[in-house]
Amino acid sequence: MTESTPEPRSEALADALAKQDVASVAYALRNDVIVVPQLVVDGKAGQVRVFGREGSEKRMLLLFSSAENYVRMVPDEPDPQVMICDAQWLREFLTVHGSVLEMVFFDIAGPHVMQAAPADLLAALGPLPGTGATS
Repeated sequence: MTESTPEPRSEALADALAKQDVASVAYALRNDVIVVPQLVVDGKAGQVRVFGREGSEKRMLLLFSSAENYVRMVPDEPDPQVMICDAQWLREFLTVHGSVLEMVFFDIAGPHVMQAAPADLLAALGPLPGTGATS
């Protein structure tokens, strides 16, 4: 019997969310991993799963400190899928899709929910490495 793989998680992000500390959340996002829901179509998880309110064309990006917190949000889903991303991925995603995102939520099912406007989150992440911009 093999050991089970530990659930993907970011202790740094979980701790920052527990403190409701914006600067610590930004630090965790820049220096650790982020758990991102994947949309499963025909049994394949191929893209980021975003959520929207009925009647709105805008979408919400939900990010999690752990796969367990995502599962808590979708308890009836038979096989919830996530991917593990980093700050560079998040910068690129927000740059490409920021215009259709209304808000970004962290650990929306709890225990410590926070939210940020996509532009504010992008600013908190800082410039892409190698762009020559200074922090």
